[in-house]
Amino acid sequence: MKTRLFLLFAAAMIVMAMSVVNENKPNPKEILKKTEEQSQGKSSKGKMTIETIRPKWSTSMTLTSWSLGTEYALTIINEPAKNKGIGTLKRDKEVWMWYPKIESLTKLPPSMMSQSWMGTDFSNDDLINQSSLIDDYSHEMGKDSTIEKRTCWKITLTPKEDSDVIWGKIEMWIDQKDYLQLLTKFYDEDDVLVSKMEGSNIKEMGGRTMATKLVMTPIEKEGHKTIMTYNELEFDIDIEENFFTPQQLKRIRP
Repeated sequence: MKTRLFLLFAAAMIVMAMSVVNENKPNPKEILKKTEEQSQGKSSKGKMTIETIRPKWSTSMTLTSWSLGTEYALTIINEPAKNKGIGTLKRDKEVWMWYPKIESLTKLPPSMMSQSWMGTDFSNDDLINQSSLIDDYSHEMGKDSTIEKRTCWKITLTPKEDSDVIWGKIEMWIDQKDYLQLLTKFYDEDDVLVSKMEGSNIKEMGGRTMATKLVMTPIEKEGHKTIMTYNELEFDIDIEENFFTPQQLKRIRP
């Protein structure tokens, strides 16, 4: 009888201990959600510079972007003059490109999400986040690491069977203090590393702690990289869904 009671007590203690562990275990979806909220807020407006570097040349452009949640985004190129006014619009799963010099408004098919955005090392999907890191992928926590002297969670994302995404796997390292995306690795469907994105130059911008420099590096292209630097950021601005329309994309001026 005593043995049976002891076994029941031991089993109860194990269940209680497991419950405590599960309660303390990081939830990857919650981490990703807080990371998105940290970098975008409910809404945002930003000005940035994108520098594309190649072995024998480099070029840069400046942009202004607006966002509302994760469903709406609009980006307009300010400079150089030859690309001035070219815009990209995201409305939920729809993506549009506007080319003012030829007055062409084009809706991009899903097959173009993996293609380069304006000759940079960022894909269309990287820039506008058409696929959802939360909804389109399954998540697994990995071993913590230190990046930029900050302790980071590692999250591995694998596509769900019914998801239409461009990556076969994504690995992300997210700062445990400020939810900064400090390192992201992108793999193809054969589990081959294609590119990596590194966040740095951490400072306060728009009242938030941000990694204001993002470097995208393709693995198999020596001397190739693209640097995105945030120059200004405002969060929780007054903006509505009706700002993010193809008509607005054509009207807005850089």
